[in-house]
Amino acid sequence: MDERIPRLIDRLAANNIPAVYAEDRSKAVGTVLSMIPEGSVVGFGDSMTVRQVGLLDAIEKGNYTPLNPWKPGLSAEESTRLKKRSLTSDVFVAGTNALTLGGKIVNVDGLGNRVAGMLFGPDRVVLVAGVNKFVEDLEQALDRIKRTAAPLNCNRHADFDPMPPCGVTGTCHDCSDPWRICNKTVIIERQYDNARYKPVITVVIVGEALGL
Repeated sequence: MDERIPRLIDRLAANNIPAVYAEDRSKAVGTVLSMIPEGSVVGFGDSMTVRQVGLLDAIEKGNYTPLNPWKPGLSAEESTRLKKRSLTSDVFVAGTNALTLGGKIVNVDGLGNRVAGMLFGPDRVVLVAGVNKFVEDLEQALDRIKRTAAPLNCNRHADFDPMPPCGVTGTCHDCSDPWRICNKTVIIERQYDNARYKPVITVVIVGEALGL
């Protein structure tokens, strides 16, 4: 096991964010599915990690009601409706852009539906992250997002016209492009753990490099 993983799990726990370790993507799927009761309505935040481990396919084939806004053939209106419905799903599943070794979860969104689902609404949130998402601190997290995740994310969206500058050059230009994807920055530092509000977010750390 990567020696950083136990440290990160401890730091997340200190922030009332439960975290568990899955050795590889196969175990990650089983771990996440064990957290989702059969019959649950499952929402998704756009995530290459969730697709890459096979979790999206597993949920769509299982005894669940998946809300997949990226299903082929959906109109823009249908996709938006599913994104909104996901915000009140039983379980919301997504990846994350960065995890600091101090136990902070850092994400930057274009539209905001992914970070909105993490913050409030779903009964449970499961975030899946590979070891490539580990960073030392908040500064490194934001640097990773702007120099690595954002350019790669732009390039996987073939419908961006025009392509944001970072998708062309591979580095952030702090642009005002109409398809800019760095619009909403969210840092989750801690979550409640009291009689009224129990922790909602659980992080599943996978011992592989996954996603962007």
